[in-house]
Amino acid sequence: MTTRLADIAAQAGVSEATVSRVLNGKPGVAPTTRQSVLAALDVLGYERPVRLRRRSEGLVGLITPELENPIFPALAQVIGQALTRQGYTPVLATQTPGGSTEDELTEMLVDRGVAGIIYVSGLHADTTADMQRYEQLRAQGVPFVLVDGFSSKVQAPFISPDDRAAMTLAVTHLVSLGHTRIGLALGPQRFVPVQRKIEGFVRAMQEQLGLSAEDVGSRLVQHSLYTLEGGQAAAAALIDRGCTAVVCASDMMALGAIREARRRGLEVPTDVSVVGFDDSPLIAFTDPPLTTVRKPVPAMGQAAVRTLLEEIGGTPAPHSEFVFMPELVVRGSTASAPGDRPRP
Repeated sequence: MTTRLADIAAQAGVSEATVSRVLNGKPGVAPTTRQSVLAALDVLGYERPVRLRRRSEGLVGLITPELENPIFPALAQVIGQALTRQGYTPVLATQTPGGSTEDELTEMLVDRGVAGIIYVSGLHADTTADMQRYEQLRAQGVPFVLVDGFSSKVQAPFISPDDRAAMTLAVTHLVSLGHTRIGLALGPQRFVPVQRKIEGFVRAMQEQLGLSAEDVGSRLVQHSLYTLEGGQAAAAALIDRGCTAVVCASDMMALGAIREARRRGLEVPTDVSVVGFDDSPLIAFTDPPLTTVRKPVPAMGQAAVRTLLEEIGGTPAPHSEFVFMPELVVRGSTASAPGDRPRP
């Protein structure tokens, strides 16, 4: 092994320590230096470690957190179709409760020699997660793109909807209908999209209704889970505080909010207006059809593929975030604010 390291180091014009770092996928090696070491391996006839073999199979990994929320299959379909048109084969890897983690799925994809990986709503969106995992992936020479979420600690292209603008669209719509007690139901605080939605919501409520940031944050923002049950629980708390309208951070949560309103004998939208987020497939056919902020899934998915292919092709995008504007879709779950009446 020592002889081999010395041979490779001499051929590449680097130290043995640098060769060792490249072979073990460690960070801290410049891309050009890494390529010199890999070229030396090939010239000397040494077999590359599995994780460093040429990524010519045409496979691209797509890692999603789950598939129960219909927005994830919708995004996976757009990305998969775009990859197929470019001659790549998408490999969908989905996390499951108690099953494979993002790190385990990443290792599996790297071992199979994927040309690159697209992460959707991954740990890069969690402000408490260790971002070193992505630097280690970069050190292994695997191109990747991150969708939904942002971290200044990760040198990679990010693809995001404008979460702040989404909340402005929702609040503006509800205020135009006469609502003044508007609640926001969304997921755990630690996620970047959640923090951005709160920022947009608070600012819109300040500008349009003159409310203080403290009042909005303490009384009108309710954290829960991104599930139907989570939306129901959050809506219950917000309706108890007198809200006549609830903006939800996902369509699934919005369906839960509608269920909670009906459980109390309230009508949607007569008594309570509900706005979702995503515009998931089939959401237009709920009862009532859901007013929602449409996530620009086709544009985001195609941009993720285009950016990844540029990375694979050796012309990486700068460390930047590509932000896409959402669109308000008004349907049947929002209406004028109810007049004064006893609250439940």
